[in-house]
Amino acid sequence: MNRIKAGVPRRAGRRVLALGLPTVWGAIAVTYKMACPLAQQNGLGARIVTSAVFFAVGTGLIFHVRQALLRELRQVRRVAGAAQSVLLRPLPPRIDGLHVAAAQLSADRGAVIGGDLYEVIATEHGVRAVMGDVRGHGLAAIGTVAAVLGSFREAVHDEPDLGGVLRRLDRALARHLRERAGSVPDSPIGEEFITVLLLEIDPDGEVQALNCGHPWPYRLSGTHVEPLARADPLPPLGPFPLPPDLPAVPCGQLKPEEALFLYTDGAEDARDAHGRFFPLPTVLTEAVCNGATTPQSVLGAVFTQFLRHTAGRLTDDVALLILRNERTRVQCSAPPGARGTARPAPTHRQPTNHL
Repeated sequence: MNRIKAGVPRRAGRRVLALGLPTVWGAIAVTYKMACPLAQQNGLGARIVTSAVFFAVGTGLIFHVRQALLRELRQVRRVAGAAQSVLLRPLPPRIDGLHVAAAQLSADRGAVIGGDLYEVIATEHGVRAVMGDVRGHGLAAIGTVAAVLGSFREAVHDEPDLGGVLRRLDRALARHLRERAGSVPDSPIGEEFITVLLLEIDPDGEVQALNCGHPWPYRLSGTHVEPLARADPLPPLGPFPLPPDLPAVPCGQLKPEEALFLYTDGAEDARDAHGRFFPLPTVLTEAVCNGATTPQSVLGAVFTQFLRHTAGRLTDDVALLILRNERTRVQCSAPPGARGTARPAPTHRQPTNHL
């Protein structure tokens, strides 16, 4: 309450200052023109002085307006950044024995996030992750990202299998598109879609997945880089109804010290000045062969090469997510008598900064 009371006079003072300074500058110019004898003369010297006075007044007004606009822009950016960070929350460094790192770039300048989404949550069914890519990019896709992420954060705890989670995402997307069509009659909702990849990693490291039009992740095992699965994905969510049966694709076991590299197609579709695509598998292989083992070091190596390849010019949003199995290391820290039964405790979310 004291902060609120203290803030009211400050805001009032800023408003008075914002209105008062232009008034003072204008009054100075009018007073000089009407009352100063020099302003009434037509000589060269008088004209030079009058021009200098009005130039100073004009410069002061322009400087004042510029400062006010900059303050407003900084405030808008702070509010937008806070809102977007709530939507795409920073991931904790560890979740239920998995080392996690994520990063993303928006194709729209000034936007913290765009049309790519990701989330990782520890549940009683295992660690569940989503990676998605909304049609389009930048600020225009944020509404769809919010609808899908909000549904995922609830469904992963309620649904016992990935098929149920995917159906919840599909229904949330359909509701969002209907609501948007009602508020924007000319909105082409028939052309809207989102690619989605759902992963589930159980305590033993077994991985299951459901893929709707999204690139398959890469498995990083030592210095080997290979796709997690080669099954044909389902169509993206939006244009087509889901099939009656949604069996998850078994993807084998994520062994200790192995990692999964999830990404959106903006990473592979990015081109350089000569039109060449970004060689993501090659860059990943070089990163792990050069000793990049932690998720942060892999992300750093990939993003360095990516920005060098594109020269910082993005035409699509890019999101990367790495999950590395470190559960054996956590279990070994348990007392010797409990080593056979100990399992890592779920990691509670603590906000951390993106890379």
